[in-house]
Amino acid sequence: GFPGNTNADSVVHYRLQPPFEARFLRFLPLAWNPKGRIGMRIEVYGCTYRSEMVNFDGKSSLLYTFNQKSVSPTKDVISLKFKTRQTDGILLHREGQNGKHITLELVKGKLILSLNSGHANLPSPDTCVTLTLGSLLDDQHWHSVLIELLNTHVNFTVDRHTQHFQAKGESSYLDLDYEISFGGIPGHGKSVAFPHKNFHGCFENLYYNGVDVIELSKKHKPQILIMGNVSFSCSHPQIVPVTFLSSRSYLALPGSAGEDKVSVAFQFRTWNRAGLLLTSQFRHGPGALILVLNDGKLKLSLSQPGHPARDVTAAFRSFFLIVNLNMFLKGSRKVQRCLPSYCEHGGECSQSWDTFSCDCAHTGYTGATCHSPLYEQSCEAHKHRGDSSGLYYIDSDGSGPLGPALVYCNMTEDTTWTSVQHNGSHLARVKSSNGESPHPVFLKYTASMDQLQAIIDRADHCQQELAFHCKKSRLSTGHDGTPVSWWVGRTNETHTYWGGSLPDAQKCACGLQGNCLDSQYYCNCDADRNEWTSDTVILSHKEHLPVTQVVMSATGRPQSEAAYALGPLLCWGDNSFWNSASFNTETSYLHFPTFRGELSADVSFFFKTTAPSGVFVENLGITDFIRLELHAPAEVTFSFDVGNGRCEVTVRSPTPFNDNRWHHVRAERNVKEASLQVDQLPSKTQPAPPDGHARLQLNSQLFVGGTATRQRGFLGCIRSLRVNGLALDLEERATMTPGVEPGCSGHCSSYGHLCRNGGRCRERPGGIACDCAFSAYDGPFCESEISAYFGTGSSVIYNFQEHSNYTSSKNSSSFAALFHEDLTLAGEMATLSFRTTGTPSLLLYVSSFYEEYLSVILAPNGSLQIRYKLDRHQEPDVFNFGFKNLADGQLHQVKIHREAAVVSVEVNQNARRQVILSSGTEFNAVKSLMLGTILEPPGADPDTLRAGARGFTGCLSAVRFAPAAPLKAALRPGGPAPVTVRGHVTAASRCAEGAGPGAPAREATRPLAGGAGGSGPTDGGEPLVNADRSDSAVIGGVIVVVIFILLSITAIALRIYQQRWLYQKNESNVPQTGDNAETALKSEVNLQSTISESQKEYFF
Repeated sequence: GFPGNTNADSVVHYRLQPPFEARFLRFLPLAWNPKGRIGMRIEVYGCTYRSEMVNFDGKSSLLYTFNQKSVSPTKDVISLKFKTRQTDGILLHREGQNGKHITLELVKGKLILSLNSGHANLPSPDTCVTLTLGSLLDDQHWHSVLIELLNTHVNFTVDRHTQHFQAKGESSYLDLDYEISFGGIPGHGKSVAFPHKNFHGCFENLYYNGVDVIELSKKHKPQILIMGNVSFSCSHPQIVPVTFLSSRSYLALPGSAGEDKVSVAFQFRTWNRAGLLLTSQFRHGPGALILVLNDGKLKLSLSQPGHPARDVTAAFRSFFLIVNLNMFLKGSRKVQRCLPSYCEHGGECSQSWDTFSCDCAHTGYTGATCHSPLYEQSCEAHKHRGDSSGLYYIDSDGSGPLGPALVYCNMTEDTTWTSVQHNGSHLARVKSSNGESPHPVFLKYTASMDQLQAIIDRADHCQQELAFHCKKSRLSTGHDGTPVSWWVGRTNETHTYWGGSLPDAQKCACGLQGNCLDSQYYCNCDADRNEWTSDTVILSHKEHLPVTQVVMSATGRPQSEAAYALGPLLCWGDNSFWNSASFNTETSYLHFPTFRGELSADVSFFFKTTAPSGVFVENLGITDFIRLELHAPAEVTFSFDVGNGRCEVTVRSPTPFNDNRWHHVRAERNVKEASLQVDQLPSKTQPAPPDGHARLQLNSQLFVGGTATRQRGFLGCIRSLRVNGLALDLEERATMTPGVEPGCSGHCSSYGHLCRNGGRCRERPGGIACDCAFSAYDGPFCESEISAYFGTGSSVIYNFQEHSNYTSSKNSSSFAALFHEDLTLAGEMATLSFRTTGTPSLLLYVSSFYEEYLSVILAPNGSLQIRYKLDRHQEPDVFNFGFKNLADGQLHQVKIHREAAVVSVEVNQNARRQVILSSGTEFNAVKSLMLGTILEPPGADPDTLRAGARGFTGCLSAVRFAPAAPLKAALRPGGPAPVTVRGHVTAASRCAEGAGPGAPAREATRPLAGGAGGSGPTDGGEPLVNADRSDSAVIGGVIVVVIFILLSITAIALRIYQQRWLYQKNESNVPQTGDNAETALKSEVNLQSTISESQKEYFF
């Protein structure tokens, strides 16, 4: 390709190198000037071309007899051009003695140069040699041929493709007669009979050693003998192509009268794989000849009444068919619908007779032309779809030219981080102790630089952490004041500043904070100590990120070493996802530059409103237009006109859109169809008319929230407006537009459902946050369960009185402030999940100041029992829910909901029971909630006392009683804790994972010297780097083995001691049941197995 002009006046010259010969030129514009109108003007300059032609009719030839003196003793050169429709024919032939000859022949569309040395009696591979070039050369196109004979060396060239051959021995291909024939082989006076078929076609510019053979023939020189009918012009056969426009079209031709045979020859091309090509009725008697195209194969059928049909099938490759026949049907009305291709983003185009289709597989895009992105635009968008942390593809520019990039989205309670990794995240040594310095490492990220820039531009903040470790090596400046270390940013610019400082300040963070090891320097590494020191910096200037290279050059002295580790690129925020504007009057609107989408375009945005109708977006042309509007409370309409008349696509919803909730709209229009999708409703499409107008020509401004006539304006909020993948800054325009305000509130009405498990939605300037204070879960959406492993004898006690005092002092409006000494509950919700193998077990116990209580226990047989005592003067209500043995080591969920005297119990989200209490309807003066072992609670029944003495061994999670979450208070302390923890209670990731305390701990990462975030001297140890040091590796290996042996011996001793102690303690605490000793022993063995596994956590 080559660049064109950028305006209507300038001229751009481009010289084609190398020059070429052609009859036709076709120009394919690859891109248009984005600032101007589409147009192109081209002038082509060439030079005069001399052409001499001769035409052979398949029975004629030329015989050229040359003078011996005109033959070069070392080289013969023959050049010509030819074109033909025939697949076979002799182009030239020259003979010598003893059968020696050179022949150029067209065989099945290929050129074959045959070389015979004439030594038939010698067993040599050079006796007969054939060189083959070209394919499908019978296409009625000109093809160039050059043959160079250099004694024993042959060069054979067809259309710039060359084959070389070197004969062995002393045989020469120049030792031939002084005659050469063209177009055939004359049959007179030759000793060797050569089967042949003469050439039928045209030669152009035939030269033998520089002699124009055609010119000699035209002048009837005596050196030329003309045999047969030879003409000196190249006739063009008259071809009348016929195009069948529909499946109902046909052509009827008269047959040949009085003949018993039929001969039909024709050429065809098509994109369809099936169709009827020819049919002919027999003139004498019934029967027919039928030729069809079936699944891309030719099938000939001969049918006669009373005889089975005889079929002949011929398979061919459509590629060869198309290439071979294209040039014979230039006058047909066949349309090339894939040249140029309208498939975007690398989609593959294929066509039929009247349309085309795009294969969007593995492109990351979808739609009729692969225009629409498959992936979300940012991690922020993934978070507000309810997605959890993980690897995701994001497409920052939507339908723009950049493809999707693989990133890690870290969803936290406060923000959403986008992490892009690179190939240099490990600790890299800059110089080893033997003085060898490695080459600079150029960091490669999992996204391209253009994708990284798009991610950074969209983010509110980006940063990278860079940790340095130095030993007698400087970081900032040398003795002469020149920088000795620097880093390279996104655009290959060099920077000498470090994190936390302004550009070019050449100070580390400790230099700005005044806490460096040596106050004379601005970086710890510059103290030049003969021990390992470190500086950890945060680079946070978006316009310079990401870091592509780190250079530390102050390592040339003896004993001087350095290492560094660069973290991933981290960004948070999305400045376009929450970019919004509020339209307060019907006459107000925002305006932007003209919508550019001649052949394909898309518009996407969120809206919320209470108005019944209004125009979202409008752009006008002279006759063309495009418009998106809320046409009715439950209808969104996409309408446009590209010169084919008004086209509308409408999505209707069973519920109104004007419900003051966010709704997402995406409209796309391309040369094939128009589509509209709203929220998760089915997408509606409207196909474009075949062979109609395709270009959308607009010239007015783009109106957002209104129209050019200031009528039917939109009332409500619009946010995250993107046009062809480009985000429009609504807030910036809104600040200077009357009737429009930047920003929009009320996100919880649309995204509040993301806060689960009792989490409360809180409004933020850019989105929402889930408050999990009164949930038994935490995480961005209160979905991460808080779990804990309970060892034998451990417990968690949650005091409601202390919680009431603490929360009341912080927030008097809090629901927790209702808890007080005389609290009365008319109903409550209690939830918990557990996994255990021990029975009996106490799962939950809630007491009151009036000896009222709620207990949830597992009976000795593993069944679930719930006891409510809401009147201390009556016996408790006991409900035995014998769903199954729940002490099976699997995770089980229990939900208890009481309203007055009606208690509903749900186990594992499917088994539900409902019971009626007789002891009372109110839970008075709630005092505390206890998990695990409890010692003689006042007023409790014997079964609860027995289960409380045994306690609970296993995993508990998601425990909640009313708004109280005891495990969160115990494991996520935040202020004066109203909870008491006794014994061995440890946090777990999830009970459902099934990895108890006995599971292997995660592999620990060896910490860097000095710590990851600290700075200062270390204990003389060097940082671990990924470079081999044979001496330190051996010493370190010995030390590790010794330490491992000592720790193993200590761990075994501790484990034996703890098992004995626990066994003795449990043997004394567990009541003995003599009537069922076997059951008690089995329970004790299972319990000891669980205890033994739980103790493993001590050793990690």
